[in-house]
Amino acid sequence: MVHEVEGQDYLINLIDTPGHVDFGGDVTRAMRAVDGCIVLVCASEGVMPQTETVLRQALRERVKPILFINKVDRLIREVKLTPEQMQEKFVKIINQVNELIKNLAPEEFKSKWQVAVADGSVAFGSAVHNWALSIPFMKQEGISFKEIIDNYQKGGEEYKELAKKAPLHKVILNMVIKHFPNPREAQKYRIPKIWHGDPESEIGKSLTECDEKGKPAFVCTKIVVDKHAGEIAAGRLFSGTLKQGDDVYMNLAKKVTRLQQVFIYKGAQRVQMEEVVAGNIVGLGGLKGIYAGETVSSEPMEPFEAIKHIFEPVVTKSIEAKTPADLPKLIEVLKQVAKEDPSVVVEINEETGENLISGMGELHLEIIENRIKSEKGLNVKTSPPIVVYNETVQQKSRAFEGRSPNKHNIFFIQVEPLEDEIYKAIKTGEISEGRIKKKDASLATKLRELGVDGDEIRQYRDIYKGNVFLDKVRGEVHMPEVIDMILDAFEQVCDRGPLAREPCMKMKVSLVDIKLHEDAIHRGPAQVYPAVRNALYAAMKDAKNVLFEPVQIHQIEAPLKFMSEITKLITSKRGELLEVNQEEIVTIKAKIPVAEMIGWSNDLRSSTEGRGVSSLVDQRYEKAPSEIQEEVVRRIRQRKGLAEGQ
Repeated sequence: MVHEVEGQDYLINLIDTPGHVDFGGDVTRAMRAVDGCIVLVCASEGVMPQTETVLRQALRERVKPILFINKVDRLIREVKLTPEQMQEKFVKIINQVNELIKNLAPEEFKSKWQVAVADGSVAFGSAVHNWALSIPFMKQEGISFKEIIDNYQKGGEEYKELAKKAPLHKVILNMVIKHFPNPREAQKYRIPKIWHGDPESEIGKSLTECDEKGKPAFVCTKIVVDKHAGEIAAGRLFSGTLKQGDDVYMNLAKKVTRLQQVFIYKGAQRVQMEEVVAGNIVGLGGLKGIYAGETVSSEPMEPFEAIKHIFEPVVTKSIEAKTPADLPKLIEVLKQVAKEDPSVVVEINEETGENLISGMGELHLEIIENRIKSEKGLNVKTSPPIVVYNETVQQKSRAFEGRSPNKHNIFFIQVEPLEDEIYKAIKTGEISEGRIKKKDASLATKLRELGVDGDEIRQYRDIYKGNVFLDKVRGEVHMPEVIDMILDAFEQVCDRGPLAREPCMKMKVSLVDIKLHEDAIHRGPAQVYPAVRNALYAAMKDAKNVLFEPVQIHQIEAPLKFMSEITKLITSKRGELLEVNQEEIVTIKAKIPVAEMIGWSNDLRSSTEGRGVSSLVDQRYEKAPSEIQEEVVRRIRQRKGLAEGQ
């Protein structure tokens, strides 16, 4: 959008994201492409758990927030508050948002990014009636809040005048221009956080300066599949200029390809351009096989940090085409869906013919299913939801040996639970996942801060899905030739653990000794994989491997009279009450296993005559109660068709 302030034109790139918690993935990806965000809070409901989640996503990517308090018309017409009561309500919301910014922002921005009515970084209004106010706008136009209230109190449709006097778009865009940094300023402090390459290199300087004459670097945040133009990669161009016909390199896919078209966005339309320049959100056509999170440049470079979602998919459904002839089309469509929404995990099993889709919750999967039916025109049926469990260990094991099938190679492996602080740092993205090839100074510094000693830091070889692999072997000359195969086998076990072939979490696996055959032909993948897997399985069994189940912490709000009904419902679902606040309404925080949450929104509606609302605050994995462990393992193995002891 082009917006004019004081006779000067400004170009604004805007991304709109859904507010529902199941679509947190859209928010996370959008944060990579923008430098500022408008946080929307409802005037009557106030700050919700989701407000905290989106602020955490923004501040983690160093995106500056401003605040818009929406639905002020409800306070005037429905709740009938006096101007003084409204002011109290606004002050409370602003203080809560500032408290969140103080707790979640990086050190240097805690006080700098506080929002305030006086400087115009807070506005309030009504999106449905199209008006908004901020202090600078009120001074400039000579409008008072009293006029707003009077307009509503006249009844009828008088308030429509407000949209002419104080148009929402003007107030919001003025705020954006005044309070958000331009890309050149923002990239100076954002690049060191989201890109871990050498800041002194040519590309490093070009990124920090947002230099349109520098080498191009683009990060894809969304794939749009267009039936005419094919896959369009939308995302942020952080440096350089891209033209139609340029040869570009996809750093994760490791391949060169040619740009067929370059676009800018104008609302829902794509406008084809000759060239696009740094600092903008652009569309690129012709990048076959690209995924969200890919770094595209003119030559190989250190890719941008992976885009990490705050919550992981915990609900899975198996999906099949109603007519067998549509199976090839279904596989195509599922691959497309995984590209368009990377927070959906798609698993296509060629052997069993089972196709699985995993999402953030039931609603997320329902919407994906509807999209497949309506947009892709494919008739599908899905199974009841399945919950994703995790496997882990409870204590340190002895060292177990795994022999290769030809008996010439032996691997000694030990496993123990990973330290809480390190696991937390991996999950929050402070420690990046991936194989550690060369000395990584930032990783070493972070591990040292967390109390890991120098010897152990040097042994780190791989960080994968919240598990780490250490190589404690010394003086084995053939190690460089087999280490990648050992890590492959370690990752295979992390993807499918021994108990029920569920993913593993929070394990520290150490290779303590190794005996290798002299001849390379006797230590290929067919020898290394089974040996490492078997040793790791045995070590996990010795370390008392258990199943962890996903639990969600929900905040439930409803009228006071439904309190006992809600408490009963939570207890019936193996839930645990964490906090209860009773004011005009009751607010309950409860921890409930995801396995018991299937159909939760319907159950809550029927217990509260449709007046209860529930929002997700947090999600974590906890040990499944020992009385149900065996039964759950048996059910999962049965579903996956695994024989006993397989």
